[in-house]
Amino acid sequence: MQANKTILKALRGERQAVPPIWMMRQAGRYLPEYRATREKAGDFLSLCYTPDLAAEVTLQPIRRYGFDAAILFADILLLPQALGADLWFVTGEGPRLSTITGPEGLRALRPVDEIDAVLNPVYETLRIVSRALPVETTLIGFAGAPWTVATYMIAGRGTPDQGPAHAFKDADRATFSALIDILTEATIEYLSAQVVAGAEVVKLFDSWAGSLKGRDFDDFALAPAARIIAALKERHPGLPVIAFPREAGERYVGFARATGADCVALDNSVAADWAAEHVQVDGCVQGNLAPGHMVTGGPALDAATRDIVRAFSGGPHIFNLGHGITPDADPGNVQRMIDVVRGGQADPAA
Repeated sequence: MQANKTILKALRGERQAVPPIWMMRQAGRYLPEYRATREKAGDFLSLCYTPDLAAEVTLQPIRRYGFDAAILFADILLLPQALGADLWFVTGEGPRLSTITGPEGLRALRPVDEIDAVLNPVYETLRIVSRALPVETTLIGFAGAPWTVATYMIAGRGTPDQGPAHAFKDADRATFSALIDILTEATIEYLSAQVVAGAEVVKLFDSWAGSLKGRDFDDFALAPAARIIAALKERHPGLPVIAFPREAGERYVGFARATGADCVALDNSVAADWAAEHVQVDGCVQGNLAPGHMVTGGPALDAATRDIVRAFSGGPHIFNLGHGITPDADPGNVQRMIDVVRGGQADPAA
């Protein structure tokens, strides 16, 4: 059955009349069944580390919508926690971490070969999901890219411009590069273990890649991705990898060639027609509907969805949002999007 999975066909470079579809953060707060399961878990980290519950929320959008892929329910900050960082979540505000401020912070991190002791529940989630998924559905594992994870480890939280990480990088490039190296090696081990546990595809989320420019983009977005992808493909021949250097702009061009990624995921700040001409020429692309359409819906959602399907119809394409679905999205709009992608007729009066 694996050869017939639509996501895997796209990642092999096959053009399909109807693009496969899944959605970033498809297991999330916009779904009432997710909210009920999270309440049962008690808090977000407990949900991530309880395999039965994490598997349940991973499967919920597959049951409801029949997406072509399920993506592991976890968080990119579980990896720095496994390396020894303190991690907690503040309701309504998001994650908080203990911070790294210099070389002593790197020395205090746990060795990479010890991270599985913390991350084993994540691998068990994958094993549960892989047994439960419909045979036609692809299972995607993921991790945060080193630069993005480093921004949280340095600032202790998300920031609008990743200023603390840029300041650290500019003040002590050697120590910052050493942190990126540690995260690169840890990401290789983490994603490799996910593949062993059942992931058929892995995705590398570099959510803050767009704030890197010039040499910094080459050194801290492109080079780590290339190292991670090469190592994974050496260990797991044929493994497809999706890379998401969010808001990379012109640097999307050639990213697949430079890193070895099988697919480049696109945010919605780039036009689909431009990306088809400049990015899709190198292989599969994923994206890139603006998440706001999942809130507002209506004919504008239909039109934007059709425009993206049309723009990428000449080559391999996985339909997705340009970023994660937001908690205020309407579940009905998700179904409407799916119907349009798969050729159904949304009610023009709705």
